[in-house]
Amino acid sequence: MTEKKMKTKIVATIGPASQSKPVLTEMIKAGVNVIRLNFSHGSYEEQLERVNLVRSVNKDLGTKTAILADLQGPKIRTGMVPDAGITVKKGEQITFTNEPMMGTQEKISVQYHYFARDVSPGDQIMVDDGKLLYKVISTDKEKEVVLEAMVEGTIKSRKGINLPDTDISMPGLTEKDKEDVDFIMSLEVNWIALSFVRSANDIIELRDLINSYDKAVKPKIIAKIEKPEAIKDIDKIISVSDGIMVARGDLGIEVPQEKVPVFQKQLVRKCLDASKPTIIATQMMEGMLSNVRPTRAEVSDVANSVLDGADALMLSGETSVG
Repeated sequence: MTEKKMKTKIVATIGPASQSKPVLTEMIKAGVNVIRLNFSHGSYEEQLERVNLVRSVNKDLGTKTAILADLQGPKIRTGMVPDAGITVKKGEQITFTNEPMMGTQEKISVQYHYFARDVSPGDQIMVDDGKLLYKVISTDKEKEVVLEAMVEGTIKSRKGINLPDTDISMPGLTEKDKEDVDFIMSLEVNWIALSFVRSANDIIELRDLINSYDKAVKPKIIAKIEKPEAIKDIDKIISVSDGIMVARGDLGIEVPQEKVPVFQKQLVRKCLDASKPTIIATQMMEGMLSNVRPTRAEVSDVANSVLDGADALMLSGETSVG
């Protein structure tokens, strides 16, 4: 089979909805150029199976679909709660603790040891891609933080937590990331993406780690831009990275949403000037999680990203669970 030639590439996340050979075959036939492995979820055994599946389909079709391993980075998540979730009404209080536990109506765990130390009274805490908003009432600076719900909503297990008002002390490359890189280097993937990059030093640290492995061909590095600190250091980040991903989901929580389209255009232009590829990610076709056709706004979003000069567009839940 001859690969389709497109100026703008398609990155698709593999997951429960797409990790069968028939589905993945159709995706690659339809034009997917890169398969993304999300290391925030899934076991090493599952990731290895996915890599082998991609290579099997490539062999069958005569294609060269690349593989991108996406590291979790310093992502803070909620701990485990009952399947139904925990609903907190507006004005009610709930305690977040760094101690592992099954969540209750009064208290849930947070997967970040220094959460209580880093936050301060008045800080905003956003959960589940900004769907839930809380305000810090008090912190004991050791284990527990008391929050007030600013909107009603249900907290689910392992949902992302954003701290737009807080400078977190978590390293750019976590111990989990280092363990994941060790496994990823055995897979011989094409790209590694680092999440929540805050400075060029984060990329340099990852590059040094990759170079410590005795491999003839080493994966290239994508810096995911989703923190305001990264915007401030963007020129240096671009210079030490092999490419940039505009990760609009968390970026749109960490900075005012209305600034995201402007940042997207600026980042694409800077990467074009530096001859570095850019990937536009998050909610490209989110409506297709439940509908067979994209919305007109999604079509316009895709078109504008292409017209801006983006090298690739990325699908997440649309292909992993949709």
